[in-house]
Amino acid sequence: MNRIVMGYSGGIETSAAIARLAERAASNTEVVAVILDLGRREELVEQRERALTLGAVRCHVVDSREDLVRRCILPALQAGAFDDARGWMPSAIARPLIAKTIVDIARMEAADTVVYGGSAMSRGSMDALVRSLNPSLRTLAPSDVCEMSKSAVLEYARARDIPATVGSDWQKVSANLWGRSVALDRVQDPPTGVPDDTYVLTRSADECPNRPAYVELEFEAGVPSRVNGIEMPIVEMIESLEIIGGTHGVGRTDTPAGSGDGTACREIGEAPAAALLQLAQRELRSLRLAPDVAARVEESGRAYAQLIQSGAWFSPARQTIDAFISSLQPALSGSIRLRLFKGDCTVSTLVAS
Repeated sequence: MNRIVMGYSGGIETSAAIARLAERAASNTEVVAVILDLGRREELVEQRERALTLGAVRCHVVDSREDLVRRCILPALQAGAFDDARGWMPSAIARPLIAKTIVDIARMEAADTVVYGGSAMSRGSMDALVRSLNPSLRTLAPSDVCEMSKSAVLEYARARDIPATVGSDWQKVSANLWGRSVALDRVQDPPTGVPDDTYVLTRSADECPNRPAYVELEFEAGVPSRVNGIEMPIVEMIESLEIIGGTHGVGRTDTPAGSGDGTACREIGEAPAAALLQLAQRELRSLRLAPDVAARVEESGRAYAQLIQSGAWFSPARQTIDAFISSLQPALSGSIRLRLFKGDCTVSTLVAS
């Protein structure tokens, strides 16, 4: 009996792949689904039941929220990988943890093949991550499993009324604790424009309060520790900042992007907590570090972002940058006060530690 481990997010392509394999009894293949809780817990029970109903023999649900923050988000934040030009990369920053979890479960399940969906660009990054962890694993796309083209997979799913919990005919949605991104299939707007419900974490400027809000973020040795004087665990802090920032429309992006296969696409993003933390961290570096050192951090941040996007997270290059960045963190204590108003976030006050 062959065994495949499939990263499952409830999307239509991976749902169709599980159903297709279950239909083909002669394939002699079992599917083990893997779902990571990365901060959007309301969908997990439904996704797990769907995977089992479609034909997965088991479905592992892994609480990865703390790991996502501690092992991925915080190092990238400290390294300056997130800025206004590069964005907050909510999808890309989770891929190293997703890849490691899938590889670990493949080892536990004695599987020789792993499957995951996504755009050509995200799949290229995931393939590189998986290869760096276990080069002997075979990696497949859902369409490979179905032995169909991508368009045929979608038709197969529609013909059999296979539902999905994320995305639609013209967009794909990725969401986790750090934010949310919506990748449109084409660079043009759909005929009716982007639907009002495309943004779910942030308000439009017209809907925001007419008075600004102020948020004071305190850092201890480079780690966010308090919001407005209240100490809280970092996962809870990110959730709270998402609500505050989203209420005031902070953290929206709408940018053209490449799909990785030469096709133009467009990505709409929401990351309120990321926007607040990134700005505060950057200003704290400017306050505490010598100008030449701060400039080196900016250079490192650009390299770090490229490592994230390309799937080189588990590389000596990232480890080298991490060592440099870690040496600077003891100096990065203090508070930054931010002003939030109708989608804008600016530094209001730099507060000495």
